Amino acid sequence: MNIETKNGIAIIRTDDVVITDVQSALDLMATVRYETDCDRIAIPKSAVKEDFFVLSTSIAGEILQKFVTYQVKLAIIGDYTKYTSKPLRDFIYESNNGSHIFFVATEDEAIKKLSGVAVIAENLE
Repeated sequence: MNIETKNGIAIIRTDDVVITDVQSALDLMATVRYETDCDRIAIPKSAVKEDFFVLSTSIAGEILQKFVTYQVKLAIIGDYTKYTSKPLRDFIYESNNGSHIFFVATEDEAIKKLSGVAVIAENLE
């Protein structure tokens, strides 16, 4: 795993699955804070265990609650079009309209969301 920083955001570069359960998410947050002092993380969807996207496992809720509790913003970058589950689509929609957890298609979109740029632009209209 490699961690780059851009605009105060830790961008995770890895081919491995890094988030598999609550403990691995906590470990990631601790590593990022220790190595970069960032409280905003962008990670590729491929680095998140696929069970995360099956809401009936409760893994997503448990993991994301830790990010909110420890005030670490998270953007998961990837393609979500293959998911047809209405509850998952609703979960992604609600998360994207919040202020802590985002499901985005590109790294640029992650940086904008985590920087608050999109929120500021919406408020100006």
